[in-house]
Amino acid sequence: MQKETKKRLDIDLWIIFLVTIGVYAIYFICGSNIMSFCKDSSISVWPRLMAAAGMEFGIAGLGITIVCLLRKEKFTTFGLKSKNALKAVLLTVICFLPYVISVFLSGEFEGYEPLSIMVTEDLHKTGILASIVGTLIIAVVWGFFEGFNYVVICDKISKRYPTDKTWLDWGALVCAVMGILFHPINTSFWGLVELVTTFIALYGMLITRKKTDNAWGAIFAFLFIWNAI
Repeated sequence: MQKETKKRLDIDLWIIFLVTIGVYAIYFICGSNIMSFCKDSSISVWPRLMAAAGMEFGIAGLGITIVCLLRKEKFTTFGLKSKNALKAVLLTVICFLPYVISVFLSGEFEGYEPLSIMVTEDLHKTGILASIVGTLIIAVVWGFFEGFNYVVICDKISKRYPTDKTWLDWGALVCAVMGILFHPINTSFWGLVELVTTFIALYGMLITRKKTDNAWGAIFAFLFIWNAI
C-alpha cells in the first residue's frame, strides 16, 4: 500500500473518530436535558424528533458523511448495490439469529417494534402524512445511517490494515468491539450471552458485507432487527 493511501485512510479514520467523540461529549454533558426534552409530550413532536435524530446522526452518520464529501466518495461505492443484496440480507439474518434467540430465552423480549423510538407514539398521533414523514426520518437515521456507519468504518480500517486471513478482518473486529463498548455491559449470565451473540451478529454482518460486496444486509439488520427487538 502506498504511503499516501495510508495517510489518507488515517486522516479519514481520525475525522470519523473525532467527530463521533465530539458528539458523544456533547451528549455526556447535555444528555439528560436532551432526553427530558425528547420525552416531554407537552412539546411538539417535530422538534423532539429532530433533536433526537440530530444526536443520533451526529454519532452514527456525520463522521462518515464528512469523509465521503471530503473524498468525493459516493455511498454506492460501499456496497449499496442490487447484486447479492438478497444473499447479504439472508446471511446477515443468520448471523443475528443467536442474538435474537438469546433475547427470547432471557425473557427480555418486549415486542417487535421496527422503526420505533421514544417519540414514535406521539408521532403517530399527528396524522398519516406526518407519521409517514417522521417514520422515514427514523428509518434513514436509526436504520440506514446506523448500519451504513459500521460498513464505512469497517471498510476504511480493513483497507488501512489489510489481512490475507479468510475470516479475520480488522475492520469487522474493531467495529464489533466498538458496537459492544458503546452499549451498557451487564456481567450477569444473560448479559455475557448478549455480549457474545452481539459480537457474532456484528462481526458476521460485516464479514457478510465483505464476502458479498453488498451493504444492504447491515442496513436491513439495523432497520428490522437491532432497533426493533
